[in-house]
Amino acid sequence: MIDYTTDVGQVRLLIPDTDPTAQLLNDPQIEAFLRLEGSVKRAAAQALDVIASSEALVSKVISMNGLSIDGTKVAGELRARAGELRRQVDDGDDDDSAGFDIVDFNPYAGRGYRSWRAW
Repeated sequence: MIDYTTDVGQVRLLIPDTDPTAQLLNDPQIEAFLRLEGSVKRAAAQALDVIASSEALVSKVISMNGLSIDGTKVAGELRARAGELRRQVDDGDDDDSAGFDIVDFNPYAGRGYRSWRAW
């Protein structure tokens, strides 16, 4: 059973590598991506890039009995998904990099009181 509340589980959900009986990556590999990339979405993007490279190297274009598999097209789709995840992080849509800004707040501003910094 995959625990989707953990970073490893969330990476698995995003890549998707959710079949416990046939996982593409093991937990230590995903943990390494998390350490290298610093966020769930960036780790998932890196994992997709690695899977895409593997797919392109192993599958290439294979035709047999009227069926064909084009590993380069699959790899292209995986890389596109990785790019989308990175775009989300770059645009601030990454839920695990949420933060806050510290701003000056003067509840008396505009009421004739001086800022505390002016004292």
